[in-house]
Amino acid sequence: MPAILTTLSTAQCPHGGTVQLTTTANAVAQIDGGYALLESDIHIVAGCSFNISGSPSPCVTVQWSGGSTQVKVNQVGVLTSSSTGLCMGAGAQGSAIIGSVQSKATAQ
Repeated sequence: MPAILTTLSTAQCPHGGTVQLTTTANAVAQIDGGYALLESDIHIVAGCSFNISGSPSPCVTVQWSGGSTQVKVNQVGVLTSSSTGLCMGAGAQGSAIIGSVQSKATAQ
């Protein structure tokens, strides 16, 4: 089963920018010291170097889909390592790359 993503997980945009994993909707469910991330969370991207024909067009946010259907916080599915994060700038610019995740809790 896929691991639940938390505020201690890491992710990048496809161009190397750092996704700042925070949650404003979950102040109760913690796993190993990090708050569980929710499908409704939108994350900021910092340091994306993507450009189109020499004009900067960085990823600025990540919007998620594919949260858990069985594990929810405030009736919203938690994000898992199999969730899809769509990196957005002037338009959709690729999928977020999930790095490290906690290994104590999983969800479908």
